[in-house]
Amino acid sequence: MAKVFIIGPGYPLRGGPAQFNENLCREFNKLGHDAQIISYSLQYPNFLFPGSSQYETSGSAPSDIKIHTLINTVNPFNWIKTARFIKKQKPDFIIFRYWLPFFGPSLGSIGRMVKRGTNIKVLALTDNIIPHEKRVGDVPFTKYFVKSCHGFITMSKAVFNDISQFTPTDKKVFSPHPMYETYGAAVTKEEARKKLGLKSDDKVILFFGLIRKYKGLDFLLEAMNHPDIKNQNIKLLVAGEFYEDKQPYLDLMAKNGLQNQVIFHSQFIPNEEVRYYFCAADLVAQTYRNATNSGVTMVGYYYEKPMLVTDVGGLSELVPHQKIGYTVPIDVAKITESILDFFKNHREQEFISNLKTEKVKYLWPTFINRVLELYNRC
Repeated sequence: MAKVFIIGPGYPLRGGPAQFNENLCREFNKLGHDAQIISYSLQYPNFLFPGSSQYETSGSAPSDIKIHTLINTVNPFNWIKTARFIKKQKPDFIIFRYWLPFFGPSLGSIGRMVKRGTNIKVLALTDNIIPHEKRVGDVPFTKYFVKSCHGFITMSKAVFNDISQFTPTDKKVFSPHPMYETYGAAVTKEEARKKLGLKSDDKVILFFGLIRKYKGLDFLLEAMNHPDIKNQNIKLLVAGEFYEDKQPYLDLMAKNGLQNQVIFHSQFIPNEEVRYYFCAADLVAQTYRNATNSGVTMVGYYYEKPMLVTDVGGLSELVPHQKIGYTVPIDVAKITESILDFFKNHREQEFISNLKTEKVKYLWPTFINRVLELYNRC
C-alpha cells in the first residue's frame, strides 16, 4: 500500500479542483492506501482572483480525510517549510494538481526540494498544460514546473499530447476524468424543480459553472433566439458565478428578447445544492470555445443527464455523439439543431439508457490504478 500526498486545494477552498482532490484522497483511502491533502493557506492573492470568494461559505470540513493547510503560493520561505514537512512524512509519492502557470514557481520549487536526497516520486495531475486564457509568463513558469516532475497524469488526450511541447518523457498516462460523487444522491426532476422554482412542464437546458468567455455561453444565448426553440417553451438555466463582466450577456439577452427564456442563478452554487440543478435539467450544455476535460461532464454522468458539448479538447472523448448526447462544431446552427432534435424527437430516455452503460468507464478505482501504474514506472 502506498503513502501519498495530494498537493492542491482542499476545504475550506472551494471549486472543482478542491472537490476532485477530496474525492481522490477518499478513494485512495478506500482502497487501503494512506492519502492526505496538502492545501493552500494562500492559493491566489485577492487581486488575481476574479470571483467573490475563494472559500466555502457553508458546510464543514470533511471528517474522513486529512487536509493540511500549508502552502503560500507567493512566499518562497513557505515553500521550503512545505518541502521539509513532506520529506519528514516520507510519502512514496506526491501528486501536484496543476492547471495554471501561476502555480509553476511554487510547486516547481517544492518538487525540486522534495526530490533532493530522497526516493519520493513527484507526479503531476495536469488539467491543463497550456491554459485557456494566455498570460505573460505562461511558458517559463510551466517549463519550470514540468522539469520538477517524474511523471504526468492527464484526463484528456489533448493535454497528453500538449505535454510533449515541454518534455519528451514517456512517463505519462491518460485516464479519463472520473465521476464526481460528492454532491449527494439524485432527487426526482419534480422535487428538484420545486426546489429551484421551475415549472414541472418546462423543457430545461442547464449551463453550469463559472462563467468565462471560453465557455461559450453566448453561443447558447444565440441558439435560444431561434423561433422554433422559442415556440417550444425551452428554457435555459444558467447556474454559476460570473468571472468576467456580465453586461455583454445581459445585452445579448435583451437584443434577442430572451428575458422569459433564460433564468440566471448567477452566484456560486454551494455543494449541497448542485444536485438540484442537474436533476432539474433535461439536457446539460457545454458550448465551449476550448476545453481539455470537464468536471461538469462528469457530474452529468453521475446524475445520468444527456449532454450537448462542442467538439473541442477532450469533450468529444466523453460524449459519444447521438449515444448519450451531442458533440457538435462550434456553430450556433448546429447547437440549435441538436437542441431541437433532443426535444422534438424525445431523445431523453434513449440517452439515459446509454448513460447507465457508458458511465462504468469513469469509476474511481480505474483512475487510481492508472496513477499507481505511472508511479511504478517512475
